[in-house]
Amino acid sequence: MVEKFLTVPPFECAWREDLKFQEAGRGCVAFDAFACNDVTLVFRENVGSQGYHYKRDSSPHYTVILGSHRNRRLKIEVNGETVVDVVGVGLCCSNSFQSYWISIYDGFISIGNGKYPFQDVVFQWSDSRPNCNVQYIGLSSWDKHVKYRNVNVLSLKHTLMPLSKHMLFGDYQVEDDVTAADKQLHMDYDKWGLNNFLESWDLSDMLFIVGPEERPVPAHKPILAASGNFPLCSSFAITLPTVSYPLLHALLHYIYTGWTQIPQEQLDSLRALSLQFQVMPLVKQCEEVMERIKVDNKLFDTGKNVELTYPCIGPHCSTLPSLPVSIQRLVQLKLSGQYSDVNIYIESYGFVARVHRIVLSLWSIPFAKMFTNGMSESMSSEVTLRDVPPEAFKAMIDFLYDGQLNEKIIDSGSLLLQLLLLADRFGVAFLHQECCKMLLECLSQDSLCPLLHVVSSIPSCRLLKETLQRRIAMNFDYFISASTDFVLLDDTTFFNIIKHPDLTVTSEEKVLNAILMFGMNANELFAWEVVDQLIINSKPELLFGERLQLVSDLLSFVRFPLLQHSLLDKLQNSHIIRHIPVLQSLVQEAINFAKHGLGRPENENNVRFQHRRSSYRELQYICDGDDHGVLYFAGTSYGEHQWVNPLLAEAKKITITASSPHSRYTDPKVLVSRTYQGTCFAGPRLENGHNCSWWMIDLGQDHQLMCNYYTMRQDGSKAFPRCWNIQGSADGKSWRDLRVHENDRTVCKPGQFASWPVVGPNALLPFRYFRVVLTGPTTDATNPWNFCICYLELYGYFL
Repeated sequence: MVEKFLTVPPFECAWREDLKFQEAGRGCVAFDAFACNDVTLVFRENVGSQGYHYKRDSSPHYTVILGSHRNRRLKIEVNGETVVDVVGVGLCCSNSFQSYWISIYDGFISIGNGKYPFQDVVFQWSDSRPNCNVQYIGLSSWDKHVKYRNVNVLSLKHTLMPLSKHMLFGDYQVEDDVTAADKQLHMDYDKWGLNNFLESWDLSDMLFIVGPEERPVPAHKPILAASGNFPLCSSFAITLPTVSYPLLHALLHYIYTGWTQIPQEQLDSLRALSLQFQVMPLVKQCEEVMERIKVDNKLFDTGKNVELTYPCIGPHCSTLPSLPVSIQRLVQLKLSGQYSDVNIYIESYGFVARVHRIVLSLWSIPFAKMFTNGMSESMSSEVTLRDVPPEAFKAMIDFLYDGQLNEKIIDSGSLLLQLLLLADRFGVAFLHQECCKMLLECLSQDSLCPLLHVVSSIPSCRLLKETLQRRIAMNFDYFISASTDFVLLDDTTFFNIIKHPDLTVTSEEKVLNAILMFGMNANELFAWEVVDQLIINSKPELLFGERLQLVSDLLSFVRFPLLQHSLLDKLQNSHIIRHIPVLQSLVQEAINFAKHGLGRPENENNVRFQHRRSSYRELQYICDGDDHGVLYFAGTSYGEHQWVNPLLAEAKKITITASSPHSRYTDPKVLVSRTYQGTCFAGPRLENGHNCSWWMIDLGQDHQLMCNYYTMRQDGSKAFPRCWNIQGSADGKSWRDLRVHENDRTVCKPGQFASWPVVGPNALLPFRYFRVVLTGPTTDATNPWNFCICYLELYGYFL
């Protein structure tokens, strides 16, 4: 995984429009921060400016400062006035990224230190005069730089629900009605865990014989071996004639559930029994309580029970991270095979692992049922599974023993997806959550559609599916122009994307094109004009098949009134409009709208007459050498500071390379220096047996541009180009021509600027790489293949 983070300098604040609560006054933000002190979050009713600082803000806002006063305090301010100032709470970590979360619910502020929102609460405060309108979140700092990453905004609906019931670790959660089956599933898994096997005969492989009455109490060797030092190898049973059953029950209850209670007068006996079997966490807690009683007898009432709880460090009760069970010992039991009771095989693969039924069953209800249902799997020491990927299954077994995903899994998207499907199949709820989180953190844009295609039919991935749908909707331009993967989505999923309220696109024509491509299940990208020609000799039923009705339904989500009047005229005179009645009525409505203008009252609140927000920044050509282009924008770190040469910045935003080696006269930084250079050229190289000279720009892995204009400047020579192309590429290997110049005599003076528009279908495609490449000799007979330019700039829609 490539770690990405945002650095906020002192006295500044980073605002993004997507960092906002879905419901005003109610929401939660989870994030990682790397800071010496003063991790500061501001909650406002509106977005603030980049130079914003909460100390100078007179508008209503909440401010939460973690590690204030040089990492000594937690502070909460309301409209600039300090209302909370506590010592030693929620402090920062300067050695690595640390996870935090902050939730606001009608003025009730909760702060947690950990990666699981709504757990590990460190402080809570309620505002007596709550601000129920705060919605936007700013990431700020005080006197030192703070690095933020994995910033996720989560919704709250009417109550602060536990994480496992409420959300997955996506960008956002879209809260829908939860079905009765979902509720029952959550209820089952909330109650499931090792506590279900406390003193149960299911899967037990040893006994305690307790007291003079010789009462048998079943238990499980792997759990006891990982919790303390029990004499398990000597016999099938451990006899404790002087120990009462309530005392043993208290010990086992602590081991199996992480919690127990005992009358105060028996506390010393419980400590002695725990010490006998080396259950050291319980020994320590007994001693701590006994010390507190010695100091102050009034702390505990005589004759009443004392509660002892193991510190919970995991997100689920009754699973291994939350129990006094040594993970290291359990892993060693798996490696050695000691006390294991079943061999697992995979059909057509063979032996996979020798494991302990109790360990698999405490995580998974399906495994528990398999081993206790009285069928062959519960009787045999061998179990054979079908349709299971071996490597992913081994990874799942490792997780069931140590509760962690290893780096190999995290780095492999395909293995992570297989593991997600296994977690769903075997009901390992926490593993399912971890896989969803990791997938969302390490996914590239090109893998979102394929992943959504896989998980859309899995009920337990509902929230993951909604998060992916929102990501695609918010980057709609890219996903419908980079490939045709989106046509593989099922009808309901694509319908949800098209009607999504956060759909962002640069042109409604693209929405129309995407609907038609999806309807035809296209295997290549095209525009509506292609369908218009195909329909001359065909029928809609043949072109769209079973998706014809879906196409008709989706067309109503295209905001035709926002299309250019010339395009509406083309559609009105097209062949396709005569074959699809709903399209005809929508286009006619849009033309009438254009004639009567925007001011009609009935149109004010109709979303079909409102422009969508574009995910791309519009950087349009104004004049030769202006400061509106992409390369200039990169030199300001995308609007964060004054311009510097982007190739000389500490963190390079772009990369420029040439066809010839770097030299005094082949210097990429000259092209973005904005100063005239007398001699600057890219020399020729042989490619496929031909001379080729080019300058290439890489915008970086997180950026694309839909180029609609570009500018070049000739250096001081008279080697004027006559034949060249400007090209775009998604991978730097396969190139598309954006504009072809043949015998172009525009450049005819040394030092001359020249600019050209980029039009046609490829101007609507986003690319990461661009290059200008000579396709013929220049006017210089001495060095005809030197591409002599000292300035280059690109314009268009930038992401």
